[in-house]
Amino acid sequence: MIPAPTHPARTGSPSRRRGRRLVLAATALALGLLPATPLAVAASATTAATSAHAGVASAQADVVSALPTALPLDTEDRITWGAKPADANGPDGRRGVDLVADPGTTVEEHIAVSNFSDVPATFALKAADGYLTANGRFNMLSSDQESTDAGTWFTVQESVEVGPKETVVVPYTITVPENATPGDHPAGIAASVTSTGGGEGGTSVGVESRVGFRVTTRVTGEIQPALAVEDVKASYAPSWNPFAAGDLTVSYDVANDGNVRLGAEGQVATSALFGAVTDEATAEPLGEVLPGGSLRSKVAFADVWPLGPVSTTITVTPTVVGDDQVDAPLDPVTVTVTTWAVPWPQLLLLAIVVVVIVGVRDDRRRRRQRLEAMLAKARDEGRQQATTAEPAPSTAGGSAPQGGTKD
Repeated sequence: MIPAPTHPARTGSPSRRRGRRLVLAATALALGLLPATPLAVAASATTAATSAHAGVASAQADVVSALPTALPLDTEDRITWGAKPADANGPDGRRGVDLVADPGTTVEEHIAVSNFSDVPATFALKAADGYLTANGRFNMLSSDQESTDAGTWFTVQESVEVGPKETVVVPYTITVPENATPGDHPAGIAASVTSTGGGEGGTSVGVESRVGFRVTTRVTGEIQPALAVEDVKASYAPSWNPFAAGDLTVSYDVANDGNVRLGAEGQVATSALFGAVTDEATAEPLGEVLPGGSLRSKVAFADVWPLGPVSTTITVTPTVVGDDQVDAPLDPVTVTVTTWAVPWPQLLLLAIVVVVIVGVRDDRRRRRQRLEAMLAKARDEGRQQATTAEPAPSTAGGSAPQGGTKD
């Protein structure tokens, strides 16, 4: 068992309550995928929920008036408990409750609350609308949020007192309104304990810890399965190595525009260079998307060369969840978007090469021009010297040397 924060016990005399600190650890028994082992209460969470998706009731904490503080674990007593679907005789082995009901009808069900502690405890019983978290896990609205759908259809007693090592079965009813829309209406029911402690500055801190399970009511009528692909984003991340390819990431929301829960299988295909370069990948299947809800899906392509515009086609095919019966066509939906894979590193390399080539060419031209200028100057200087030089004395027809003797 994971250690849990301590909470004051809600049983026994006032003096005993003041003298004890109890650790609340929620036992994950609701849905039966894992053994019946206690699950720790998460005292830092702000929503309380069940987790039918994973098959384990997720005990969390609701912040009532302020953020909870960490409490010591050296306690005298521990309270661990679980909640399971049941019939009138006790837990019946179901992971959750799936109902089919006509508008205006009332269905009776049961919740079995088990106290695995050595002390008695009183648990509040609450129901609320259900939804899926961003990672696809089932949750139910926290106590400070108002339910507007199936969470308001429950009628159950406010609390139940359970002795140590005992299980108490409590009936509850679900009354479907006359004007309820056909399709799936998710909700949850939970057993909870609220503790109060001191916060900063003397602030009173209330933490509600609860464990429960999922209840889905399918109202009869026309079934309309429909998925939509929304908020599509395709982004290209180039490698700054001009000799390496980049990555293309495609993300999108799968929205349930119908009235029944559906799974989804996604296929993503890319095309570049006018269809000469193609690739294809399969998205992680979505196990369930609730009516009116959506889940994000993402596919990544590695080694994508920047070849300009990349066309991305997303095809999402609806699938049936579990043993659901959907007597209507499950039509796939296709969306195409285009993103630009601009070869920035390659363009930068090309620009550098061009600059180098132009620089070398200009340098050679300047050297040649300087050499030609030097040769022209040398020729000019030679001509100038040739034209300005004095002529040598002439000796033709000259007289005999002076001072000579004539014989």
